[in-house]
Amino acid sequence: MQISAAPLIYLMIFVAVVVIVNGIYLIVFGKSISLNSKVSRRLTLLEKNANREQVLEQLRKEMNQHLNAKNIPLYSMLAKKAQRANIAFSPQALIGIMALVSVFAFLMLSVMTGAELGLRVVLGIAMGVGGVFVWVNRTAKKRMGLLEEQLPDSIELMVRSLRVGHPFSTAIGIVAKEIPDPLGTEFGVIADEAAYGRDVSESLKAFAERMDSQDLRFLAVAVSIQQQSGGNLAEILEGLSKVVRARFKLFRRVRAITAEAKWSGMFLSGFPIAALLMINVVQPDYYDEVKTTAAYVPAALFVVVFLIINIIYMKVMTNIKV
Repeated sequence: MQISAAPLIYLMIFVAVVVIVNGIYLIVFGKSISLNSKVSRRLTLLEKNANREQVLEQLRKEMNQHLNAKNIPLYSMLAKKAQRANIAFSPQALIGIMALVSVFAFLMLSVMTGAELGLRVVLGIAMGVGGVFVWVNRTAKKRMGLLEEQLPDSIELMVRSLRVGHPFSTAIGIVAKEIPDPLGTEFGVIADEAAYGRDVSESLKAFAERMDSQDLRFLAVAVSIQQQSGGNLAEILEGLSKVVRARFKLFRRVRAITAEAKWSGMFLSGFPIAALLMINVVQPDYYDEVKTTAAYVPAALFVVVFLIINIIYMKVMTNIKV
């Protein structure tokens, strides 16, 4: 029995591409760019550069650059996720990194496998683009999860600040200092914009739309209504924090209830691919007798199409809307 390690090598190269992209990101922007950092990126930048206006300009550019680059061909598919992940790389730099890691993947494939040139080129490009997409998608999901978890505590901190007599803009500034990223930097930018004359409710609305978050929209609407009609903002935000926390608990409960179904869907979707990889590893000549038949290509395309339909259907079935 002949054993081929080529599929495992392809997988290892793809994982290496994702790790390299994350490593480049941390090297270029430092540890403060990581969501695990206890000190927000805005405060770190202010320590290095005391010019508050320059730091604000840099952060605002990073926060809006990806949505402003939707006209770049094929980049529109990645722009929304990169925006929610708040990737500090510019769209041009991100495309350049795709090209760089594609070349790296091609070189690794050339050294470690005996695949044909055309296949190495296609796999190299697929690994480069796919690796960046996977990294951006994972970063966006992690960032949005942290943001949703931090929001109730942040609103409660605003409530306590308002009750001791601070204005709302000062309450947002306190949140920016006390809460780590992602909300620390986001509210810090809103506080700086308010200091330079922008309306706080407009900044909150822009933040909510950029993150596409319903809870942030609730906060922006509550602040906007209070500014127009008056009322006790502390009581309004206290009620809002309870609603947001209850929604967060409900989402977590639904996620726990549907976890089994999601894992079953992932298993049923991934098992055929895993089986194909294992067959190619254990017995690479398994399909040699049928490769030359006329029905091989149509049958392979038929299986691929139905596998894609299965993955989409499983995703829809386990995506519970609340």
